[in-house]
Amino acid sequence: MTAITNAVVEEDLRAIAARDLPWNQLSGRRVVVTGAGGFLGAYLVRTLLSLHRLGRVAEPVRVVALVRNAERARERFSDLVDGSALEIKTWDLNTVAVPELGDVHYIIHAASQASPRFYGTDPVGTLLPNTVGTAALLEALRKSSDPKGFLFVSSSEVYGAVNGNAGLKEDDYGVVNPTQLRACYAESKRAGETTCVSFHHQYRIPTWIVRPFHTYGPGLTPEDGRVFSDFTYNVLRNENIVMNSDGSARRAFCYASDAVAGFFAVMLRGEAGTAYNVANAGAEMSVMEFAELMVGLFPEKGLRVDRRVDTSSPNYIPSAYNRLVPDTARLESLGWKAEVTPAQGFKRMIEALQ
Repeated sequence: MTAITNAVVEEDLRAIAARDLPWNQLSGRRVVVTGAGGFLGAYLVRTLLSLHRLGRVAEPVRVVALVRNAERARERFSDLVDGSALEIKTWDLNTVAVPELGDVHYIIHAASQASPRFYGTDPVGTLLPNTVGTAALLEALRKSSDPKGFLFVSSSEVYGAVNGNAGLKEDDYGVVNPTQLRACYAESKRAGETTCVSFHHQYRIPTWIVRPFHTYGPGLTPEDGRVFSDFTYNVLRNENIVMNSDGSARRAFCYASDAVAGFFAVMLRGEAGTAYNVANAGAEMSVMEFAELMVGLFPEKGLRVDRRVDTSSPNYIPSAYNRLVPDTARLESLGWKAEVTPAQGFKRMIEALQ
């Protein structure tokens, strides 16, 4: 995967750094980011490394990018690997062992297979990084001489089958059947959250939990398998959008710069041992409305939405929940708000990937 360092991403980094946050808490700190080779992990790495040059911290943040494939990570961060502030370290969070990280101040745990495309083919590889991987990372941080905190990137999937149409608050929970294969993701995220709260309670390590909903932006791959990635690449390839459903499911779509700003708002201002929804609640739409938005962004392409159902992806395990829309009052109480509309965000994503 090549580095994505175009003008769109640079604008995103500047927008994140412009947020009114106590960034100087990170000045000179050593921060581990897991899943650094992924979409959100890469945004987190680039944000941390941009803070000094953008004048937000007095001393550069030292970032340890924890990845499974160092060669791919060096390619992804080819514009940064010669700088002393970035260290790429190989570690597989499926391993039942504690990584040797040395003295670190913060760990941001963003490593996870988030796409349902992988739940059917690699459920073990989906489950372990959120469970034993989370415990191992917390233990590594506990061994550090000056631990400042641990941010766990969870998921809206923890809510399970929730009844009603009101926005989901952080204390609203429904049922997850642990014997269904898709539960490898939701149940492991739930276990990861409980592990964070337990370490905070027993060892007094500050832990924070963020629950992103449908987050999109530059860096998502064609293989991702989620609707916001599939439709984006349909438009990029000048293909009509083929629906995998009747399009009635409703989701709230959040652009990467808003989500990452939310993550840092929680880590730098949030209450430890607490979960926060991170989403653009004002960007709710049905999947059909989303498909129509995407083809409408570039009318010159002459694309349309094909309403036949395509079942050619047997490994994709769809969600059983028709509406996953959050209440973000808790996050907004920290001074955060979403700034990018779906029309703006998806246009930016397509421009960045062209």
